[in-house]
Amino acid sequence: MAMAMRVSSQSLFFSLNNAREVLTHFMTGNKTDVVHPASKYCKFNGKSKTTTISFRGSVKHIQTVCRITVPGSSLETVVNPSSNSNLLKDRKVVPDSDPPTTKDVDLLYEFFAKSTKLVALTGAGISTECGIPDYRSPNGAYSTGFKPITHQQFIRSSRARRRYWARSYAGWRKFNEAKPSAAHTALASLEKANRISFMITQNVDRLHHRAGSTPLELHGTVYTVGCVDCGFLFPRELFQEKLKSLNPKWAEAIESLDYDSNSDKSFGMKQRPDGDIEIDEKFWEEDFHIPTCSKCNGVLKPDVVFFGDNVPKDRANMAMEAAKGCDAFLVLGSSVMTMSAFRLVRAAHEGGAATAIVNIGNTRADDFADLKINARLGEILPRILNTGSLSIPAI
Repeated sequence: MAMAMRVSSQSLFFSLNNAREVLTHFMTGNKTDVVHPASKYCKFNGKSKTTTISFRGSVKHIQTVCRITVPGSSLETVVNPSSNSNLLKDRKVVPDSDPPTTKDVDLLYEFFAKSTKLVALTGAGISTECGIPDYRSPNGAYSTGFKPITHQQFIRSSRARRRYWARSYAGWRKFNEAKPSAAHTALASLEKANRISFMITQNVDRLHHRAGSTPLELHGTVYTVGCVDCGFLFPRELFQEKLKSLNPKWAEAIESLDYDSNSDKSFGMKQRPDGDIEIDEKFWEEDFHIPTCSKCNGVLKPDVVFFGDNVPKDRANMAMEAAKGCDAFLVLGSSVMTMSAFRLVRAAHEGGAATAIVNIGNTRADDFADLKINARLGEILPRILNTGSLSIPAI
């Protein structure tokens, strides 16, 4: 449904010959008495104005955000109130989709009601509603030409590791602040009511855990860091502190500039699906230092399955056993393009399980799915809890 929101916003105009000066202002220890590191470059022009913004769907809040590109030549506002641009176009993470129909809800309810041993597989589509982008949707990371790091690149190149960890460090605070969506909470309720026998997630964000679920993390998690040589594992927060101690001026610059944790384009740094953000290579290639393993001096890597790597055998076997032993397999927010996910859906189907998919857009398993629904998960899963007689407790 088309709606309009009136937003009060102050018109901002910025002038800066070299945007990198804002960062080096802090990295060189050059402190001045300013309210914000960018404020000395900002000229406020005009009084508060009211702008009408047309948009589709719903949004929690709207903000006008300053952004900076490093290195670059301009500091500008995301939205100029005098323009006709849509404020949401830079904040859009969730793909467009019509609201689920009553028939969609009823069909999904019946899928749950008829199953006695249901396995759910979740993908990035469940976390886009939390502000974490996906890869393959029309609004996903791939649509901008982004190419994620591969396992081989990370292992072979110290430069690739610096690039990854610099971007990941800078994006961690916002990534860690993400909260579970209504879909995460609904799944936790279904799991608690024994309507989901086993849950598998392709996501590395731990949002299912925060909602109260206990999924098998097929592709690992960024909340753990491990040594590729000796296998030593430790919490990501400890690694973040180590990075901060090794790069104090760099860390201060990032923390000072990222004042708007609600913007997915704060200072031009675009959030990526695995928690990292875009940073120009001239900023990190020489100045960013990464620690080695405290046990063996080996290479440290997030405990995730990068592209080009394989899911650990014990984890893959556990997921496959669940897929082969279920009577219903439900795909939620995944295009199942990766073989590690597709083989699970295929195995469940070949084993005689009913197969359903709720996803915005096509998937690799559409041809043999018994039920396919195009809908946002946060708009359909909570409605299942209030349908029929599933007796789902609230959590």
